[in-house]
Amino acid sequence: MTRIKRGVAASKRRKYVLKRTKGFTNRRRTNAIAAKEALLHADSYSYAHRRLKKRDFRSLWTIRINAAAREQGVSFSKLMGFMKKEKVALNKKMMAELATRNPKAMEAVIKMVATK
Repeated sequence: MTRIKRGVAASKRRKYVLKRTKGFTNRRRTNAIAAKEALLHADSYSYAHRRLKKRDFRSLWTIRINAAAREQGVSFSKLMGFMKKEKVALNKKMMAELATRNPKAMEAVIKMVATK
């Protein structure tokens, strides 16, 4: 029976792992075993934080809208209630963009909704 040499496959696998650890420090970048362990953790963190990012942005939008609304004398919950009642279809992301980039437009929206 002929001999099977596995050097090519093993080095290819190690090279792939080491290529993905670019930016890691010390042994976690240069040692294949430590790099593999570091990647396992990094992948689990990135998976979890892709979901946390959505939560963080939703809370940031709420904070920005609330700040803009309170300048006009309306709380966030009251503003959202008025918007629902008037059937204004602006989502939180767009309202937060208005609040930060164009405060006058946000002020106009709040006045239009809250005065009725």
